[in-house]
Amino acid sequence: MDWLSDEQQGIWRDYLAMTSRLHTAMHRQLQQDCELSLSDYDVLVALSERGPQRITELGTLIGWEQSRLSHQLRRMRGRGLVERHGDDGDRRAATVAITDAGRAAIEAAAPGHVELVRTTVFDGLTPAQQRAFGAAVSTVLARLKADLDG
Repeated sequence: MDWLSDEQQGIWRDYLAMTSRLHTAMHRQLQQDCELSLSDYDVLVALSERGPQRITELGTLIGWEQSRLSHQLRRMRGRGLVERHGDDGDRRAATVAITDAGRAAIEAAAPGHVELVRTTVFDGLTPAQQRAFGAAVSTVLARLKADLDG
């Protein structure tokens, strides 16, 4: 087996720690500010930016397995944040849309979320570091997409 170099191992562990702590901070901020989970926020952002989506397309857009999305949407429907239209028995035909309550929730949540991301991630990076970070993320995402599509 070809192991990671010491440098790669350090970067990888730092990345894992960073993403874990960032998710925790985002979840905490959303809960405190507007009683949304990070999962709620992910769904609401996608629907507010793209409009109503077929459930299968929403799952692809946010990168979730169908079962996770179905459970999340059921919880969100129960809280009045989203509504489902179409055939309950056919996920391919059913669509989900944000409600007025969901739109109000995302509008209340977004300023604090953006502030957290900006101050935690971007304010500490120079413009060159931001571009390098963006390029690295894009490269990894492209490789993952190619593996999934391939």
